[in-house]
Amino acid sequence: MICARCHHFAAAPGATLCHRCLGDSSEPVPAFGSSPGLWLRSPVGLGWAAVVLLGVVIAADLFAVCADLVQYDAAGALADGEPSAAAFRRAERADSLLAAAAGAQAVALVACVIVYLCWFQRVRANAQVFNPLGHSRSPGWAIGGWFVPVVNLWFPRRITLDIWDASSPWGTTRSYALVNAWWTLWLASLFADRAATTGHGDTEGAAQVRDGALRMVISDSLDIAAAVLAVLLVVRLTRMQHEKAMAGAAPAAL
Repeated sequence: MICARCHHFAAAPGATLCHRCLGDSSEPVPAFGSSPGLWLRSPVGLGWAAVVLLGVVIAADLFAVCADLVQYDAAGALADGEPSAAAFRRAERADSLLAAAAGAQAVALVACVIVYLCWFQRVRANAQVFNPLGHSRSPGWAIGGWFVPVVNLWFPRRITLDIWDASSPWGTTRSYALVNAWWTLWLASLFADRAATTGHGDTEGAAQVRDGALRMVISDSLDIAAAVLAVLLVVRLTRMQHEKAMAGAAPAAL
């Protein structure tokens, strides 16, 4: 068990504090990990904050899907030869909804990215304490790997897998199914969004607007699915690290 006060050294047998915090200088102070300058820090608070903001992203995406469907119906009416004043009012209302949805998505995404990356860096640092030699990328890539073009298509997944392995119970491994499913949907949502935003020219007819709205429905739906799996990933990984910290240092047999 980790010391409840300094969160750096292993607790003394039968106590919640380490020998140093207990004031017992005659006993050795066993470090939980062997990475100089690093110690375990709880990921629970940041994990819950990331979950809440991922929920906000999901809500914003659901709003966007509704706006996309409104535009799809309005553009469809115009494409089918219904140039009435009511049809044009529906199209204007759809444009207003889309603008509001885009703003909500942008705000939710920026807030979520900031908190999620703080959580991700925290669990990466904890994983370094659990297993200093079990990482294929340096700690800086926990943030940089998301922003560097091309490598951001696989570095975050690789880093997540390293964290996952280091956070698994001592002497065991856990399936990568959740990580792989989340990353697959994340990539699919990225490519779908690119296709939806670049699949038409500057000048559009009603039929093109309708097709673009359908592509946006697909893109936003994939983003919702990826965010749901991201919630499950954050919860699972946070729980794994918390439970491993509470279990204490690795058994001698390992």
